[in-house]
Amino acid sequence: MKLGWQPRKWLEKKSKRGNRGYPMGTIAYYGPDNRRASKAAVSIIPALHADPADLRRWFAETGDLRMDETVIAEIAAFLRENEVKSVVMVDAIIGCPHEEGIDYPSGEACPECSYWKGRNRWTGKLESS
Repeated sequence: MKLGWQPRKWLEKKSKRGNRGYPMGTIAYYGPDNRRASKAAVSIIPALHADPADLRRWFAETGDLRMDETVIAEIAAFLRENEVKSVVMVDAIIGCPHEEGIDYPSGEACPECSYWKGRNRWTGKLESS
């Protein structure tokens, strides 16, 4: 019995295969803390050292976008439309969903996401000042 296309499974499989060439899709999750992803940013990188050819963002006021099957399906469809050969994604939340220089002044901490102030976005650990 064939189940049909499963977007989450497709993304996991594509990302586990590693670098298979370009175009490459990148998926990053952001949130007010390390528990809930309120923003997903997905880009298409056409070639090595190239700027993104396309960037799409998804937002949620409630819930976690990493668990939202509708958003996962939209992300997978976007990547498939762009015929990506590789997918790079981090399951962890890697920072505040607000953009420095757009949502708050450059060089300052986000006034809405105190969790990330002084915190390394890759390790999640507080850094000494």
